[in-house]
Amino acid sequence: MHFSHSLIFASLLACASQVAAVGVVGKAFGFAVGTTGGGSATPVYPKDIKELVSYLTDSSARVIVLNKEYNFLGSEGKVTEKGCRPSSNTCPGKGGQDAINGANWCNGQPSISVTYDKAGISPINVKSNKSIIGLGSSGVIRGKGLRIANGAQNIIIQNIHITELNPQYIWGGDAITIVGSDLIWIDHVKTSLIGRQHMVSGYAASNRITISNSEIDGNTSWSASCDNRHYWALLFIGQGDRITFAQNYVHHTSGRSPKIGGSGSGTIMHAVNNYFYDNSGHAFDIAETESGRVVAEGNVFEKVKTPLLGGAKFMYAALDATVNKLCKPQFGHNCVSNLLKSSGTLTGSATSYLGLFKGEVSPLMAADKVAASVKANAGVGKI
Repeated sequence: MHFSHSLIFASLLACASQVAAVGVVGKAFGFAVGTTGGGSATPVYPKDIKELVSYLTDSSARVIVLNKEYNFLGSEGKVTEKGCRPSSNTCPGKGGQDAINGANWCNGQPSISVTYDKAGISPINVKSNKSIIGLGSSGVIRGKGLRIANGAQNIIIQNIHITELNPQYIWGGDAITIVGSDLIWIDHVKTSLIGRQHMVSGYAASNRITISNSEIDGNTSWSASCDNRHYWALLFIGQGDRITFAQNYVHHTSGRSPKIGGSGSGTIMHAVNNYFYDNSGHAFDIAETESGRVVAEGNVFEKVKTPLLGGAKFMYAALDATVNKLCKPQFGHNCVSNLLKSSGTLTGSATSYLGLFKGEVSPLMAADKVAASVKANAGVGKI
């Protein structure tokens, strides 16, 4: 009997230890270094979508653990109203994307009736000092995105999957929106079946953001490019935003992967060791009339038709030893060459803005190791 009680007690201690150990894995690097999220707050496990929203939007520092799916579909009802069939939708049958009239975008476009899930276009407004983490691959938010805005800061989103935001409609919802915020670390996140942007920052200034080890899955049945690939993938158009975009898997897209711009001092991005795969349109698009600036090193572009659509004068693309050594004063190393496989060309050797990246430090590997590493590590359930 005594032996049996000892076993039970030991088992309880082990369980208690596991619960206490639940938390963020690793530490933020890149521009968002120092982000702590909810810190050492006692983990909470939302029992339903109402409690999840409450934890995310209150003023307390929190470690919020998602150990199941939180399904918002139908929770706020459906809306039927006038939308439009944009000129971009030339797909046969129902294979394209029609549009909700977001921001009066449908002006001048043929009107049609659209029915969409209301939850998808009203994201949860996440407050400061939160860690939102998933257990294994079970942490899913279905039908609703996250919005970090109005001065919210010090937020970690790790190991969750955001999916099914009215994917049939442009303006159907954004998975993660960042605007007017600071110290945001998005890590091991997956986004899929999104109506509009998978991730977006702007227009108000955000400051320090790191997006790492995440999977942007563009597979869709409602493709603006008529080829089962999502066009509206990543849009970063802030004012003074500094983004580290590292070790991410961006696949089956057809555009805006990412689009970089912004007003004022715009967005600067250090794109390092990402794997861009199977893009039938363009990966980088740097607005010529805006203020985006990019340093791209150690990335792999495989089956990407156009690695850079425009903005070569705002792109520093590591390509050879002569160009690569210009990185060292800012990054402490010679930049690592990008690798193109069955892809178009990548250009850009602008150096005038490299000083903006001084002190930015991110893990780095040779490009020939990136594809295997990213596929094995990016997304949910891999930490």
